[in-house]
Amino acid sequence: MNPTLSELEAQATASKAAFGGDAHIVCDNLVRIYKTEGVEVVALQGLDLVIQEGELVAIVGASGSGKSTLLNVLSGLDVPTAGVAKVAGMDLLSMTAKDRLRYRREVVGFIWQQTARNLLPYLTAQENVELPIKLAGRASGRAARRERAARLLDLLGVGSRAGRKPAELSGGEQQRVAIAVALANEPRLILADEPTGELDSDTSKEVFDALRKANRELGVTVVIVTHDPLVSEQVDRTVGIRDGRTSSETLRREGAEGQIVAEEYAVLDRVGRLQLPRDFMNVLDMERRVRLELESDHIGVWPVREEPIDEQ
Repeated sequence: MNPTLSELEAQATASKAAFGGDAHIVCDNLVRIYKTEGVEVVALQGLDLVIQEGELVAIVGASGSGKSTLLNVLSGLDVPTAGVAKVAGMDLLSMTAKDRLRYRREVVGFIWQQTARNLLPYLTAQENVELPIKLAGRASGRAARRERAARLLDLLGVGSRAGRKPAELSGGEQQRVAIAVALANEPRLILADEPTGELDSDTSKEVFDALRKANRELGVTVVIVTHDPLVSEQVDRTVGIRDGRTSSETLRREGAEGQIVAEEYAVLDRVGRLQLPRDFMNVLDMERRVRLELESDHIGVWPVREEPIDEQ
């Protein structure tokens, strides 16, 4: 008999590593290697990440940095090659195919950038939200499904569009309905891959506000991959990924006068690796080697000037 999700959670919690403790999301030395036409591509190169329950986090990075691969791993759409990846105490590396399907239906909700991928075109907004509840095989009847769908659509500001099909909705309305679909089965985590990528700035704000409302009013953890500064500059924490590893974090807090104060930090992983910002390296012409000096309260990092070799 296959274990239930509760049993999987209990097993994973009992055996969890010290890194990340009981955090909602824990990635420890996470590796994902693809093989394409005999060539290996290392998309994630020992990535470390800890996200607490209830956080609203943005993941940013250049194309090919590994951010979408990370989202696919956390959603259960992709299987890691090595390392640790846990969500809500469940180990994503040890799941069976059946467990993984159940995980995607009940624990995590996913929102694609392309609005057409999120909704079935022949169903109304209301029916699209009801569908995942029905597919999960929950005991709630038709009336309960309709009530939950209507409540979610109202929460996200599209209740008046419940009877319309996707083609009759604007792009922003489609994405807000998609958020309602992702929330249908009361997931513990919402993942959004460039949810505002096809929208203008005003519509992007509406979609981000809907995600923030889901985070604050429903308590669901939200992780957004984005290039949109409107999103990345307004979340609690922005995590930068470079070359398959976490490289920086920007934390935001409210200052004494009510203004938002943002502080950027470099990330030091478990083995002491540190990615210096590329701009800093370029300004100081840092290549290959740097000189370190341990001071009483900090570590100095100095460029090494390579002396030309005299040819005689």
